[in-house]
Amino acid sequence: MTIDTTSYAIPVARSVASLRAVIADWRKQGLKVGLVPTMGALHSGHLSLVDLAKTKVDRVVVSIFVNPTQFAPNEDFGAYPRTEAADAEELAGHGDLIFAPTPEEMYHPGFSTTVSVAGVSAPLEGQFRPTHFAGVATVVAKLLIQALPDLACFGEKDWQQLAVIRRMVEDLDIPVEILGGAILREADGLAMSSRNVYLSEGERRAAGQLNVVLRETAAKVAGGAIIADATREGADRIRALGFDHVDYLEVRDAASLEIFPSGHPTAPARILIAAKIGRTRLIDNMPV
Repeated sequence: MTIDTTSYAIPVARSVASLRAVIADWRKQGLKVGLVPTMGALHSGHLSLVDLAKTKVDRVVVSIFVNPTQFAPNEDFGAYPRTEAADAEELAGHGDLIFAPTPEEMYHPGFSTTVSVAGVSAPLEGQFRPTHFAGVATVVAKLLIQALPDLACFGEKDWQQLAVIRRMVEDLDIPVEILGGAILREADGLAMSSRNVYLSEGERRAAGQLNVVLRETAAKVAGGAIIADATREGADRIRALGFDHVDYLEVRDAASLEIFPSGHPTAPARILIAAKIGRTRLIDNMPV
């Protein structure tokens, strides 16, 4: 049960026992604790979540764990960037502790439990990545139980993931507040993502227009256009930019992610997209 305080400017716990020992000491001091789960390759969007948590609590744990159970066999688990030293440098002055477990620490031999959240996980990403949210829900449930924080922060860029986590926490009576952090964007509006590093120069220019099409499509729907017509036109525009495939471009109920049968929003709505260009799959969303 050790904490590494020598390698980086921020201490690192690599076991659940070490994590809990640090948090227990904070609790004895009467401090409130926040958790920001990440898969590393940190950017300003991640740091904004840490800073958001810091406005609510006294100490923030940032987990860095590339979770194998949320990747399908044909996805980029092996290639996903792992930059722990750079991440620790980024976190200095923001977070208070890194929790960086090994896969063996998170999934002991014989591990056989999966958390599955029905309903909100089924459409959109659930159709194209059917095993993804079970992996997300399982690892987030473990992290929340391991740390028992007062609150946990997740980015709104993964809007459906945020909805799944909120549903899980409510259904399982996990005593934690879930905060959503606003999407941080590059100068041209592209949502910040660890996967943006995969984009070539030409792909990056095209990707910078994704949010423009999304915003204009949302404005058409808000102005009275039929959802199916507006999203069909938007998908055509995205393909014309050079995207190879649009998995979905849809307007859904912001909380339940259900469709609007009337063809017009009848509750707070969100427009969501997943599209692939080259080897990079990008997601984005915004309110309607």
